[in-house]
Amino acid sequence: MMDGGGRVPAPEVTYDDEERPARELTGVPERVVGGVALAVTLLALWQVFRPLPQGSQFYLILFLAGALPLVFLAYRSGARWPVLGGGDRPAIADWVLAAVTLVVCLYPVLPFRGGYNGFLDRQGLLDPVDVLLGAFLLLLVLEAARRTTGWVLPLVCLVFLAYGYYGGLLPQNWSVAHAGLDFSQIVDALYNSGSGFYGTPLDVAATYIVLFTIYGAVLDLSGAGRFFVDLSVAAFRRSRSAAGRTAVTAGFLLGTVSGSGTATAVSVGAVTWPILRRAGYPAERAGGMLAAAGVGAILSPPTLGAAAFIVAEYLNVSYLTVLGWATIPTILYYLGILLAVEIDARKLGTRPVSVETASAWRLLLRFGYHFSSLIVIVVLLAIGVTATRAVVFATLLAFLLAFFDSRTRPRLFSVASALAAGTRGVLPVAAVCAAAGVITATVTKTGLGTQLASLLIKGAQAMADHPDVVLALTVVAAAVALSLLGLAVPVTASFIIGWVIVGPALLQLGVPGPATAMFVFYYSVLSEVTPPTALAAVGAASITGGRIVPTMWQALRYALPAFLAPIAFVLTPAGSYLLGRGSVVDVAWATAAAMAGVAALAIATGGWVLGVGPAGRGARVCAAVGGLLLLYLDPVGIVGGLVLVAIAVMLTLLSRPSSSSSSPLSSSSSESLSVSSERGVEA
Repeated sequence: MMDGGGRVPAPEVTYDDEERPARELTGVPERVVGGVALAVTLLALWQVFRPLPQGSQFYLILFLAGALPLVFLAYRSGARWPVLGGGDRPAIADWVLAAVTLVVCLYPVLPFRGGYNGFLDRQGLLDPVDVLLGAFLLLLVLEAARRTTGWVLPLVCLVFLAYGYYGGLLPQNWSVAHAGLDFSQIVDALYNSGSGFYGTPLDVAATYIVLFTIYGAVLDLSGAGRFFVDLSVAAFRRSRSAAGRTAVTAGFLLGTVSGSGTATAVSVGAVTWPILRRAGYPAERAGGMLAAAGVGAILSPPTLGAAAFIVAEYLNVSYLTVLGWATIPTILYYLGILLAVEIDARKLGTRPVSVETASAWRLLLRFGYHFSSLIVIVVLLAIGVTATRAVVFATLLAFLLAFFDSRTRPRLFSVASALAAGTRGVLPVAAVCAAAGVITATVTKTGLGTQLASLLIKGAQAMADHPDVVLALTVVAAAVALSLLGLAVPVTASFIIGWVIVGPALLQLGVPGPATAMFVFYYSVLSEVTPPTALAAVGAASITGGRIVPTMWQALRYALPAFLAPIAFVLTPAGSYLLGRGSVVDVAWATAAAMAGVAALAIATGGWVLGVGPAGRGARVCAAVGGLLLLYLDPVGIVGGLVLVAIAVMLTLLSRPSSSSSSPLSSSSSESLSVSSERGVEA
């Protein structure tokens, strides 16, 4: 459906990968939440250029005091009774919780009992009032995490707290036993240290993520999101796989500024699902494609998901460096999806769809300026500007570019709303990051991460003696653990837990820090398309009307080749080449081998050899094994993989019917279908 200017309107999305759907606020609650969110946004922008003299933790206290109370107003409690916050409007209980949260968060900086410096001086020796208010904040953080992500993350935090408190009761000959922490020690670690609520995760949310969500909101205000979808629709208008290419390309372009898998899948799906349906895609398969393309948004530079900023902080590298590491894996991810799209176009016999819209060249000439703010971020990072300042300058440029289009020319109210939307978009991430502080503080105080890493390695050594086999078994166990962990908690929390538990094991086995971090990051992200809790697939199914579980399995099928690519990061030293860490020649051959491996895995999962025809079981097995050997990035393995792929192609050629009339495409490959056509293929 087009607007008056022949452009596809971009739908408005109100939820993110890290959150449940927020309330649709109106009236006084909307003005209060919007006003406080705007104040937090201005504070975050001020901190970039004029940092508060009291230090970063002082700023984090103010940020959490502004963001956390808004969670209780913007998100439902889930209770059956509206009086307890279960309705669409904040109840008295929500206002009370918000007020208590504000007081508890601000307590360390209030001008009494020595103020902020006095609070810091009591570190390790908290008095009863400190412990009481710290305990209240712990409960409030867990409740905020429950409202935004569900029960699992708070329960995980409670398990870690129980381990910290009762660890001294474990048999001391167990490797995970420790001396035990009393309650005041736990509260001190959470409330008055740099590893608890105000640790690295919240620091990243308050200094990086909030600025990028502000940038995304302003970019959407300028009409960039609508332009990216329009451009994708216009670019692929005549081939039988055009509909699938359009959805994937739109997901990538919109994801570069969204950083949100579910929101991208829903936004793109609302526009492209009618095209996919009329091209002949069943609802579940289209939903799976949209979900896989949307999740790629969390992997796509220059605005990766929230966990990427934490990678930069944990490894003490620039955000530009992380963007460089993510470039080739992103290409591999979308290559796998595009190959699956091409295979499906042939298996399903999809048809070209004629869409009445402006040409791609005309759209580029008229609205191509929307790419400039993305380019500015990369250029500024390259010349040494900090990531925070780079995104602020890009936000300012996006705001100025909004005046180039009369339909998006901003007014004072729309600008204030966009700035407030930046903070409102980071609320669930802030809740998750504060809750993650419970996990990181417990691991730091007890040394649990090192002990679990040792257990993981010992388990692998019990099954094999060769170092390479031990590494391979550890990597497989880590991948399974991260995938299962991602079923229960959001991407950011999954990465943090994975980094403190799985990361040390890989580091102990000699895997470089960047490869370890990106391995954990990618498996944390890819869990978003893993049944039974693939949020992106749920969002896509709500658009296509398909069944949710089959949509999840289709999303997994599209993304499956990408599930195996991160293993290449850590199995051999050559895996670092896929992160751009090596000479040009080394990076080039490793990338080529990995692309061939992804293509082989696409044959195995799709059951089709492009340009040849349907692949039988033997060909698919050969392609699967060949793809795994290619991803091992060992010279002997690459040769063996290429041989097996060649055998798969030969087997497909030999089994191909001699008569072209048997092709399912013979009667429809040249058919052109108008958008107004009602004919489609049932699921």
